[in-house]
Amino acid sequence: MTKSAPTKKPAPSSKPPLSAGGEKKVIWKNLGPRALSAVIFALICLVPLYIGGYVWALFVLLLGLRLVWEWVNMSDMGRSRLALIIPMLGMIITIGYVAEGMFLNAVLAAAAAAVAAGAERWRRGGAHWAFLGTFYIFIPTALLAGFRGHEFGFSIGLGSLLFIILIVIGADTGAYFGGSMFKGPKMAPKLSPNKTWSGFVSGLIFGTFFGTIIGQVIGLGVATAFFLALLIVISSVFGDFLESGLKRKFKVKDAGNLMPGHGGLLDRVDSLMMAITFSALVLLLFPSVWPGAL
Repeated sequence: MTKSAPTKKPAPSSKPPLSAGGEKKVIWKNLGPRALSAVIFALICLVPLYIGGYVWALFVLLLGLRLVWEWVNMSDMGRSRLALIIPMLGMIITIGYVAEGMFLNAVLAAAAAAVAAGAERWRRGGAHWAFLGTFYIFIPTALLAGFRGHEFGFSIGLGSLLFIILIVIGADTGAYFGGSMFKGPKMAPKLSPNKTWSGFVSGLIFGTFFGTIIGQVIGLGVATAFFLALLIVISSVFGDFLESGLKRKFKVKDAGNLMPGHGGLLDRVDSLMMAITFSALVLLLFPSVWPGAL
């Protein structure tokens, strides 16, 4: 009777474990590149943000020009040089007026740029995307410059802007880790396949918590800071979904490749764009809620 050869145990695999469906289970997707690019971006922003005034306005202008470039390249496949020159020139004029405190002129400059961008694209079709896209980029960019103001160092303007920014960062961080850890049902898989309800709830908790604390530092009441933070987080989620929907419409994965792990600058600040626009709307309708913010 012959002896059968002893069976060998398979060597331990270094590959990630497979889920029940046979897919690799990745918990912290792109964590290293995402964290590194986010930290570098934050450090670059710190000095001009602290200085304020024309320095911050110039920095925001550079960000705005990059956003214009990404938007035009994403939304206009048959773009001409004028398709980039018109909104970029409009951005320069708009932020220049904001830096001088001439907000009505800034609005008129943005509107003129939108009309000119739409007219330039009329023959190629899709003029409405050039028109609406100009406002989509210009409004939050101008508000980003306007919220900070001219005061050097710690001021109401700096506190107001940090309040919004840190809420969005807290919400994004909470959503990333909560969604990666708990997973679960998707919020809108056809629109944004990576967004889960667990991530949304985690982001809501983190963002509101940070906002309530920061609100105390800048002089807001507990209830006011809590509800403002809650609504800012929700608006930031809408901003994320809006950009995801636009990318699907234009059949692109990312708006650019400037920031590893995130994509383009537009992919990084889409939540902030809606959050700061919503905050300005609250101030316009209820100026006494947040005195001195603008």
